[in-house]
Amino acid sequence: MRNVTYSMGVSLDGYIVGPDGTFDWTDPDPEVFRFWIDDVRKIGTHLLGRRLYETMLYWETADQDPGLDDAMREWTSLWKPLPKVVFSTTLSTVQGNARLASGGLAEEIGRLRAAPGDGDIAIGGASLAADAAALDLIDEYQAMVYPVLVGGGIPFFPRHERRVDLELVETRPFDAGVVYLRYRVTRGDGTGR
Repeated sequence: MRNVTYSMGVSLDGYIVGPDGTFDWTDPDPEVFRFWIDDVRKIGTHLLGRRLYETMLYWETADQDPGLDDAMREWTSLWKPLPKVVFSTTLSTVQGNARLASGGLAEEIGRLRAAPGDGDIAIGGASLAADAAALDLIDEYQAMVYPVLVGGGIPFFPRHERRVDLELVETRPFDAGVVYLRYRVTRGDGTGR
């Protein structure tokens, strides 16, 4: 069965976006960007909320930018064909290899898990991840922790009145002071499922 993962850059105090609405502190250095390139290869489908979808639209045409470096061209070549499902109540169309969700989040994830295919089901966006967490659908939390305190904003971890036990399965420090943390959700049977 395919894992559902939630992976984003996060400040040390736990936010994916600061109180001013920016996340410029997550601009990756070449080593971190290489990690993200390798990581996207493990994804079979990416679920996005509207805001993250609109932020990532740049990559649908980025390969037309003559100033793009080799790493960004490689990222674009992986991102563009990646199947994406966009959850939005305001969009009527989407671009690229994306489709609007035809059902609820649990229904979409259930359908994707049952369908043949490889790669994780990645969730992007705090609101969508919060909904998935509330439904106990997330199998792994993957945080790229940046050495900055932003003091508020949109939290990485959903706020709900429920305990979630996690098992640390991977850490990786980067020269820029960034640390990648990968946690598997442990459930009653201890398997993570």
